[in-house]
Amino acid sequence: MKIHTVVNRLFSIVYCFALILVTACSAPSTEPITTSSPAELTLYNWIDYLPQSVMDAFTEEYGITINYVYYESQEEAAQNIRAGEKYDVVVLPPELIPGLYNDGYLAPIDYSNVLNFRNVSPNFRDLAFDPGNKYSVPFHWGTTGLLYRNDLVHKEITSWSDLWDPAFDSKVGIWPIQRAVIPITLKSLGYPANSEDPAHLQRALEKMLELRKNSFLVSNVNSSIVPILTEGKAVIGYGWAYDALLIEDLPITYTIPEEGSILWSDHFVIPASSTYKRTAELFMDFLLRPEISAQIINESYYPMANDAAVPFISPEIINNPIIFPPSEVVENSEITLSLSPEGLKLYEDIWQQFIGAVPE
Repeated sequence: MKIHTVVNRLFSIVYCFALILVTACSAPSTEPITTSSPAELTLYNWIDYLPQSVMDAFTEEYGITINYVYYESQEEAAQNIRAGEKYDVVVLPPELIPGLYNDGYLAPIDYSNVLNFRNVSPNFRDLAFDPGNKYSVPFHWGTTGLLYRNDLVHKEITSWSDLWDPAFDSKVGIWPIQRAVIPITLKSLGYPANSEDPAHLQRALEKMLELRKNSFLVSNVNSSIVPILTEGKAVIGYGWAYDALLIEDLPITYTIPEEGSILWSDHFVIPASSTYKRTAELFMDFLLRPEISAQIINESYYPMANDAAVPFISPEIINNPIIFPPSEVVENSEITLSLSPEGLKLYEDIWQQFIGAVPE
């Protein structure tokens, strides 16, 4: 499937909000928890990526606590799944999911246990990376852009290439996320965000090594780059719509570069090694209840692909163009896709050289 087709299918939800006919709100499950159900369910996710209030509500209703384990990169999460680490629900991006299910590391989802999947927008279902949603349930999605200190940066920021401006020497904050940094660099060069062309990637490597000299890596234990910008350690960096909503009265601007955003999405999966697959499905079904999805959105500021949640979302959030971007932003964006085995090796080789380089 062509990239633009995937983008149109995945993100045309922004056109649909005004036309949504909301389905009836799903009643809480009445199925009893059996003695074989766990006292604890392990969720493997980004730090601070699911409101504690939502996990507490699940625990109160079902008597199952959430063991929240966070990772520093989604590549790390995939590696740990392959290594046999025990998790029940994991949050992963589209590009990592096909390889895991093709190699037998993900369990197929029994949708008779996830009836609230009916609330998911058709635009987020049956996508190329997981036909029929056999192994994944959509979670969050949003834009990637640039954040900068408008009181310290004395120029208009319009391009991904602004990250390479020598005026920002040692004041560029870079999240060490492979499938963000490489696509950003490719787009700054005018190449597709998912290019596997060796010539494109060689040029990207050269430019990434230039960036490494002029930047520092932001630890993924941070939940946002905004405090780092506020402290003045960085004056510019890349981030997400969530970061923009933390700005408030701070002298920080979030902008989508003229080359276009990289749209991201995250999805719930169940590792094949999970002992509690049925309870993992119960948890996903709980999160897809309209009022629970809305609670997640209202507290985290990340969109979810849940049409039935719309009436419960705060008007300030659903009408915010940073959270739910206008059609022109979506149309000028790309998403990261899964790579061929050859492409994966090229990307990993480039990434290790970038990470291993010593800043000057």
